[in-house]
Amino acid sequence: MTATALPVALDAMGGDHAPAVVVEGAVEAARAFGQPVLLVGDRARVEAELARLGVTPGSLPITVRHASEVIAMDESPAAVLRRKKDSSIRVCFDLVKAGEAVAAVSAGNSGAMMALGALVLGRIEGVDRAAIATLLPTPRGRTVLLDAGANVDCKPQHLVQFAVMGEIYARRVLGIREPTVGLLTNGTEDTKGNDTTREALALIRSLGLARFLGNVEGRDIYNGNCDVVVCDGFVGNVALKTSEGLADAIRAMMREEVERSWRAKLGYLLMRPAFKAFERRVDYAEVGGAPLLGLDGVGIVSHGGSSARAIRNAIRVAAAFAQSGVNRAIRDDLARRAAPVAPGPQPAVEVQ
Repeated sequence: MTATALPVALDAMGGDHAPAVVVEGAVEAARAFGQPVLLVGDRARVEAELARLGVTPGSLPITVRHASEVIAMDESPAAVLRRKKDSSIRVCFDLVKAGEAVAAVSAGNSGAMMALGALVLGRIEGVDRAAIATLLPTPRGRTVLLDAGANVDCKPQHLVQFAVMGEIYARRVLGIREPTVGLLTNGTEDTKGNDTTREALALIRSLGLARFLGNVEGRDIYNGNCDVVVCDGFVGNVALKTSEGLADAIRAMMREEVERSWRAKLGYLLMRPAFKAFERRVDYAEVGGAPLLGLDGVGIVSHGGSSARAIRNAIRVAAAFAQSGVNRAIRDDLARRAAPVAPGPQPAVEVQ
């Protein structure tokens, strides 16, 4: 990757293993990519972690910005908007808004990331709601799933906007010339789904996307036939968490089978490189983080259990997104398609 001149603002206090693992990931990113990182959080704790890792002032492009408050994983986003104006997540977005950072990254409370991102940065003109765009592995590469959890209840026009944003993201970031786009329902027939998806189906068809497949099923998330899968955040998050649980179950069952006999152990040793390669393909740490598409700026949501490698890759994703021109393309595309995706009245901030 090409490092950006401005730093990525990283929430040092977000995630299950913060600040130790987060700081370690920042150090790895600075060393591997030369990307400047601005660590935001409790200065004393962050600097102690840097010292533990042998990082001295000026040895790496890492600086620290103090934030006196931390948003817990179980805190209500609505409450966060009213309080904790010096939280590490809020300060990250303030730095992006002020032009002191190119992106905000956090493995903390995803609802707070969405709410504060919308409050501080606002949304791209023509976007009613931002969406979490998650990359999932397929035999042919990756599928973009959105929304992966930001918006539990969606209107048809929201799904239309997700389709446009996902298609642009697949082209600009994944390099797919003409991405296939599908609307996730319980069957491929036009009559399947609910009132929302059936209305969204007609609206998306009216957009004239180069390769809209219509309705797709859950299997199409992973078979590689669809590059962008669109759904509301409730369905998307259930699909995402089910996939994570299935991957963990497969690993556990494989370990049990390997332990059953010496032949299985020998076979595992012979197949170990293939197994390791498979694990890398399905490991969310390889992706690092998911962008909040639709924000008028860059916000990246990482998994709460992120490892240092996941944080390092989230920083890489953030820097690449900042240079991709995705937001400008979304703004231009929605303006061009203004009639079918015209947004309704927008509240200042929507919290799901």
